[in-house]
Amino acid sequence: MMAVCQKGPRLPLKVLVPLIVACALFMENLDATVLSTALPAIAGDLHQSPIQLKLALTSYLLTLGVFIPASGWVADRWGARLIFRWAILIFALGSALCGLANSMQFLIAARALQGIGGAMMVPVGRLVILRSVSRTEMVGALAWLTIPALVGPVLGPPLGGFITTYYTWRWIFWINLPIAGLGLILATLFIPDIQAENSQRFDFVGFVLSGAALSTLVAGSSAADTPSIPLHITIVLFTVGIICSVLYYLHAKRSPNPILDLCLLRLPTFRAGVSGGSLFRIGIGSLPLLLPLLFQLGFHFSPLNSGLMTFVAAIGAMGMKTAAGWILKKFGFRTTLTFNAVLCALTVIAPAFFNQATPVLFMSLILFVGGFFRSLQFTCINAITFAEVEQAEMSQATSFSSVAQQLSLSLGITVGAAMLQLSLNARGETDLTIPDFWPAFLVVSVIAVLSLFTFVRLSSDAGEEVAGRKRVASVQVNISTVRSER
Repeated sequence: MMAVCQKGPRLPLKVLVPLIVACALFMENLDATVLSTALPAIAGDLHQSPIQLKLALTSYLLTLGVFIPASGWVADRWGARLIFRWAILIFALGSALCGLANSMQFLIAARALQGIGGAMMVPVGRLVILRSVSRTEMVGALAWLTIPALVGPVLGPPLGGFITTYYTWRWIFWINLPIAGLGLILATLFIPDIQAENSQRFDFVGFVLSGAALSTLVAGSSAADTPSIPLHITIVLFTVGIICSVLYYLHAKRSPNPILDLCLLRLPTFRAGVSGGSLFRIGIGSLPLLLPLLFQLGFHFSPLNSGLMTFVAAIGAMGMKTAAGWILKKFGFRTTLTFNAVLCALTVIAPAFFNQATPVLFMSLILFVGGFFRSLQFTCINAITFAEVEQAEMSQATSFSSVAQQLSLSLGITVGAAMLQLSLNARGETDLTIPDFWPAFLVVSVIAVLSLFTFVRLSSDAGEEVAGRKRVASVQVNISTVRSER
């Protein structure tokens, strides 16, 4: 049972809460897209290689992966509203410090602090939404959440390019501060204080093991394509990560309330959303790194023009949100996810064929279409993941899926950077040019399309209630029963 204490005027939760949470998601997405556009400028100012500066991206994602597992338990224990507000404050503090950074090490540390805030901010906000609406309202609520939040990616590239071109890159972090202030006010006034009446004991052992496994695996993947880090350190990181993963698996099988409940994977829709979604995000997660570098270092666009190019992809993403509900109702989750995975992979590999003779209008059209279909895929994955999850398991499911999301996005950046580094090493060069990018786009597109093999295994009626189609009776897996039988 959940206790909901709400103050203030009674407004529709399915509209109000997603819009408020969207302030946090807007801030996080704006920060990520602005940073990606400004990477070359930051690298030059800090006297670092743009590829090496990926550590500023992965350190944030790494911190998310470590602390997100605890987000569901913390929200149940102290209340979603309190944790949501603290998360916004921590994220804002990290943003302010990022703008003051004068070294690579300081920037990485400040980004890690941002990650602690982000680890609680968006997952807890999403948890409030999922506990506030019925299954039939889930797609609509998630659409209300993501439509305003997509304004971040829309504004991010041109705003980042404008700030970097005409001012200083430090302002790309400081613009988060007024947004954080607005989010704090709205959260205080309207976010319902949802918390468990009887929270479970915190799984400290599981938190340590999962955090150690995730952090060392992500650090090892980043170190693998960093020439300055000795090979034996990379091997040690991977070894520790694998050992901690095995130890967590053994621990989770015995624990009555593991911090990441592996029994959730018994649900076909949750398993598909996590596994297929992870593969898809690894492919898509590299684009915020690859596209700005391609346009700025390959085509020698200014940061502003580079931002305007990626701007059209975000416009396409916003356009799809209004059509997602209709498409799902007509075709269902399995058909939509399977065929759309192929379309998305084609748009991911398309920039590999861009050259100096490619018209800017044609490149913009490809990016627009890519944003259109990727947005549909993200909406479907987010919805199908929770289609069979009961309310009592929602906090653990949100934490689990959020960890998988952030880990896969981190791996996407690592894969993209590794392919660029391999291309440079093969040519014996130090400066990126257009031919260095096609292997990276090829590899990440292949990874993205592999997700269809997970989605095609879904039943034809998977997520029918969430999709708004006629409900078809199906066998449901009771997680509590599964846990008791372990």
